[in-house]
Amino acid sequence: METFVFLKIMNNQTYSFRSLVAGAALAGVVLLAPGAGAQSGPDRVSVNLSDPGRPAFIKASMVNGGITVKAYDGKEVIVEARTRNEEREKPSGGPKRINVSTTGLSIEEENNEVRINTESYARTIDLTISVPVHTSVKLRAVNDGDITVTGVEGEIDVDDVNGAVTLNNISGSAVAHALNEHVHATFLKVNPQKPMAFSSLNGDIDVTFPADVKANVSIRSDRGDVFSDFDVQLQASAPKQEVEDGRGKGGKYRVKIDKTVHGTINGGGPEYQFTNFQGQIYIRRAGSPR
Repeated sequence: METFVFLKIMNNQTYSFRSLVAGAALAGVVLLAPGAGAQSGPDRVSVNLSDPGRPAFIKASMVNGGITVKAYDGKEVIVEARTRNEEREKPSGGPKRINVSTTGLSIEEENNEVRINTESYARTIDLTISVPVHTSVKLRAVNDGDITVTGVEGEIDVDDVNGAVTLNNISGSAVAHALNEHVHATFLKVNPQKPMAFSSLNGDIDVTFPADVKANVSIRSDRGDVFSDFDVQLQASAPKQEVEDGRGKGGKYRVKIDKTVHGTINGGGPEYQFTNFQGQIYIRRAGSPR
């Protein structure tokens, strides 16, 4: 039977998830048994926050795999890491393959900040993180996985190189980037003091705000169109120019006119940036027909 080792170092809570034999759990850790079958079940840990009365902050990064964060009615951070089942060519004869499903899940908690990593870079691993509603997140993914955040209220900072970013029914503020896929976000409430930014190179940007949102918007889409349910009041001022004059030093004279369009929604507010290259940009108002 597989059990797990958890380490506590100094005043920080540090949990290291291994496929080793151990007999006890340390303070601040709740051991949750893997699913049926040790080879197929996820590595699963429940982490107590230093101060459950304060918001949590989650930091997670993946080289291969996706990250799903979902809010729930609880005070602990529950982390599941699962090796993705991938189809591989089966040998016609000889030894049988032993499926290696360990994740090397590593978790550190200090002052309500929870840092999550895995030590497996060659295999694809998916993280599922259940968090209290009042939680901020900073998430990074590179290959073969999407980032999805649902139901949290806080500051959201997500970046996915080769996967999509989806933010469902969130509240607060967001900075979201997906290099080669779409960025979709739906806000129930926004922080009226916080700026936001949404960007992609090769995917659509589709963001839904409450009808009463107030914002200054900066929009740039090189090869795509821009659509909005809001009555965006475009600024009549001349486009911004950048001038470099190096002729006195044997250089060149250069003028660059900014392609960004500026405007306001509902009279203006914090700056919301929308930047795209090949995809469309949709700025939606909650309740409007799609």
